Amino acid sequence: MSELFDAVDALVASRSPLPPPQERRRLRTAHGLTLDEVAAALKVRRATVSGWESAKKPAEPRGEEREAYARLLEQLGKLYPAPAADAPAADVPVQEAAAASATVTGAPAPAHEASPPEAPAPTTAAAPEHDPPAPAQRATSRPARTTRPSASRRPGTTKPTAPSGTREAGTDPRFENGPLAVVDVADGQVRAYCTGGLVLDVPAKSLPSLIDWTLKESRLGQPKLSGPGKDADPLLVLTEAALERYGLPAALSDEERLAGRIPEGHKALKQLARANWQLTKRGFGPWARIYRPAQGAQRACVQLCIPSWGALDTRHWGEAGQLPPAQLARVLGVFAARVMTPRGSTAVTGLELMTALHPPTRASTPDPTGRRHSEHNPGSLGTEPVDPAPCEAPDGHPLLADLPRFHLRGPGEKLLEEAWDWARPLTDAECLRRNLVGLDVNMAFAAGANGLTVGLGEPVHLQQPLFDAKLPGSWLVDLSHVDLSRVKTGKEWVDLDGSLLPSPFTPKGERPQGPAWYATPTVAYAQELGYDITPTEAWVRPNAQQARAVGITVTREDEEAHRYANGRYLDAWYQRLRDAYLATMADLGVGTDLPPEEFLAAMDRYRSRDPQLALVVSAVKATVKGGVGKLRERPRGEGWRPGQPWRALSRPTWRPDIRAAVISRTRINFHRKIIRHAAFTGQYPVAILSDCVVYATDGEGPLDFLPYREGKPLPGGFKLGVNPGLVKHEGTQSVLWGEGVRDRFEAPELNLARYIKDGTVTDADNGE
Repeated sequence: MSELFDAVDALVASRSPLPPPQERRRLRTAHGLTLDEVAAALKVRRATVSGWESAKKPAEPRGEEREAYARLLEQLGKLYPAPAADAPAADVPVQEAAAASATVTGAPAPAHEASPPEAPAPTTAAAPEHDPPAPAQRATSRPARTTRPSASRRPGTTKPTAPSGTREAGTDPRFENGPLAVVDVADGQVRAYCTGGLVLDVPAKSLPSLIDWTLKESRLGQPKLSGPGKDADPLLVLTEAALERYGLPAALSDEERLAGRIPEGHKALKQLARANWQLTKRGFGPWARIYRPAQGAQRACVQLCIPSWGALDTRHWGEAGQLPPAQLARVLGVFAARVMTPRGSTAVTGLELMTALHPPTRASTPDPTGRRHSEHNPGSLGTEPVDPAPCEAPDGHPLLADLPRFHLRGPGEKLLEEAWDWARPLTDAECLRRNLVGLDVNMAFAAGANGLTVGLGEPVHLQQPLFDAKLPGSWLVDLSHVDLSRVKTGKEWVDLDGSLLPSPFTPKGERPQGPAWYATPTVAYAQELGYDITPTEAWVRPNAQQARAVGITVTREDEEAHRYANGRYLDAWYQRLRDAYLATMADLGVGTDLPPEEFLAAMDRYRSRDPQLALVVSAVKATVKGGVGKLRERPRGEGWRPGQPWRALSRPTWRPDIRAAVISRTRINFHRKIIRHAAFTGQYPVAILSDCVVYATDGEGPLDFLPYREGKPLPGGFKLGVNPGLVKHEGTQSVLWGEGVRDRFEAPELNLARYIKDGTVTDADNGE
């Protein structure tokens, strides 16, 4: 019998015990760890760790992975004991789950891990006692000291969790302290709060020495996102105390705010000039760039972010600029790790992300002498700007300088692809409904960019062309004959009430009245609805093969210059932003595999689970919309007059045609779902604003009128979920509220989608 007992004991000892999946997730979130961080530490995929925590379909680790995972959970279990039976773990806020922290002293680095002489290891310091508790510190492998601040709580403060997604295995040793730091002053000591909770002592006494310290000692920065690209410059975020220490104003005067910079004669700027540092043409403003000309491949540039000067727009970053240094470092660090180091506003960052993923040049193959040179990077927009087609040029563009001064271009002269702003009066039947329910498309413009073929070169003018849905460009065509009362969905014709539907061809939803310019996705949709189209003119951007097909002679020089090229330029951009959005939403408890009921419940409270990560979500979404909008940046003062060029026109990324194509495809994707829903349910929208649609219904939420059957949505219709292109509940208001608002403003077609979220009627700009 003893042998049997020994065998049983050996069998039990062969596998380390693991807590239930729900407890595994509780322990991870209590310590502020993300799925990415755990996966990196255990050298497995993110989805693998997610499976270990899944309550529905739990997976179990094996072998060494199980032993390491069990050790992690055991240590976390000691820090965060299971809550009492009357306090379920699911109800414990993340912020309340952190335990008291301790001091960790790093061991000296082995000889083979010694720091390079040009970047000595910085001194680390504990966070000051009067600061709010900082995130848990990570141990370092250098002869340096990291200290966790006291875990005591103070009234009116929220204890932050450890940073999410800010440090992964295999970190580039050049940038081992992360992409950025928030510089603050406390008790006379300047400190840099980095991602991951690390706090560095900053010895710099002046602004020039701060720049030198950042480049030579801080080990801040971020590796390039693409092979031919460039590493991201380190970002310093200066608090008001840091501004005062380095001789800068804590806030801009009205004159400086309007100018977007401090005067060139400012004392701090003179210090920079004496140290041979330069500023970009934007000057020293909320997002200043300080640099010296590159020496070969060695860059010397530091980006500054100054929240008190308005660097972090509250429409997109919320109250991030008011956070304590450690928490602000966490928010910006998560964004940097998942998107990129911020380069300016979310719009600027969205545009810079496109270039970072598709750099304009690359190194050539070695020539006979073994030397390489810079050459065009296929799939990029290149180094030189291209003029738009006349129909794509916005009013005031130099291409239109010869037009009469007060000439107003109509649809037959101007491409007008914009987001929807449409509403109609309620029908008698809809007035008898109880509620108005709004649906919002997640990351609608990102989804519209996914898989979209856009032109990369100059436009080519065609007369009487045959329409080709694979050819990106702008087409002059009459779509007034498309009747929404009878359209094709899939392979079947369906009859609808066209008077209750917006036209997919115009931003206001009005039926076209004659020939007009449209982007390729819009014209292709007219064909999809079952109608013949006959363009009379086009400006297209073909690749070499397509150019030959339409009768254009393509020379070898044309091919070498990549004059005729198109492609899915925005795919990598979409994937980067999609992954950032989904990873952050997953950290907030909203996963991609939730059934509709659980998804709606998770969305109702996701912001309260971790308000800091909720700020990251907001910034990611603003990066999508802002980046698309920046493709057609308009003049911004500076004495500009119509017909004169403005600064943005000198960028290769000034591409109004790409912006128009993204908006066109986004609007068409939306209309396709609306048509499908109307054909199946007989329900029609009453208002649409950009990516939000409102329906009249008797129920309280989406599941009361969306045609789900056994948990499955209508194919091709609206589907609830967190993925880009799927929808979430935007808000519910009563029909009486809607009619009351319209009566108050004497506007029977007031767009209720603008106010459906919380019922507050205001003219304030919300950044959309």
